[in-house]
Amino acid sequence: MRAKTEDKAQAEKTNITLKLDRELLKKMKILAATRGMSISALVTIQIEELVKREGGYEQAMKRSVARMKKGLNLGWEKPASRDELHERKILR
Repeated sequence: MRAKTEDKAQAEKTNITLKLDRELLKKMKILAATRGMSISALVTIQIEELVKREGGYEQAMKRSVARMKKGLNLGWEKPASRDELHERKILR
């Protein structure tokens, strides 16, 4: 039963080709080996984290825009007339 699950998970993945600097690739191999994983797994984890962060940013942006559209109640009331708007009680 487990083999079918692994086959299904493998079938959902797609291969990509990357061009990397030799020195960067060498460092990636060392990093992946020290973490006990493949380069593919290392890259996958990093891309997943990047996509997750970006998704969080987009959600926060949507919430902020919604709050701005709704506005804040600052207790201001529209004056009845132009004179009332320009009236300065403090100066009189």
